[in-house]
Amino acid sequence: MSDTPRYKRVLLKLSGEALMGAGKFGLDPETVDQIAIDIKEVVDMGVEVCVVVGGGNIFRGLSGAAAGMERSTADYMGMLATIMNSLAMQNALEKINIPTRVQTAIRMDAVAEPYIRRRAERHMEKGRVVIFGAGTGNPYFTTDTAAALRASEMDCEVLLKGTKVDGIYSADPVKDPTATRYESLSYRQVLTEDLGVMDHSAIALTRENNIPIMVFSIYEKGSFAKAVCGQGRFTIVE
Repeated sequence: MSDTPRYKRVLLKLSGEALMGAGKFGLDPETVDQIAIDIKEVVDMGVEVCVVVGGGNIFRGLSGAAAGMERSTADYMGMLATIMNSLAMQNALEKINIPTRVQTAIRMDAVAEPYIRRRAERHMEKGRVVIFGAGTGNPYFTTDTAAALRASEMDCEVLLKGTKVDGIYSADPVKDPTATRYESLSYRQVLTEDLGVMDHSAIALTRENNIPIMVFSIYEKGSFAKAVCGQGRFTIVE
């Protein structure tokens, strides 16, 4: 593998499910620690890294709404779940001596900084990892949209989405063994074929700001660094 990164500043989007490991709920400490090691590998290359974490391993707003909960309330509960995940990720990174700051779109000064774009940029310039919690701070928007928004605001060169599979498929490869894996796609293909890798507003925002999306398996050790160097298995949307 070439150890020359293609990008200077990147955003890593992690689903809450990625932090569960083999479990069905909550956080798996070994998985969180391994992801932290993967992030450290990229930071050690001199790449500036920011992270957006989902909350689906703890609470998913859409599921709460589907069960009869008022949608805004359910979404705010989901945002709080992302902050729990962000703090867990921060703890894992700082255990391996990677300075990290959590910034949240909902103010909670006792545990994290409020989101301030200029301050976040300054942290990254100093080599700190910045984790953005609470999504956009607004109901009805997913953490995928938050990732696209923060990548745009931080002037990131690429958005990397770490998932359970090694790219984008025509169908869920776990449920459909005949699913086709794509090496590359256009934003338009993702939207028109409704491939579901990210919600439509996130795809539209990355397309508008010319930010490519790389989808790779976060469960393969070292895959984040490989993707940043343009190596390994991933699907790129651009």
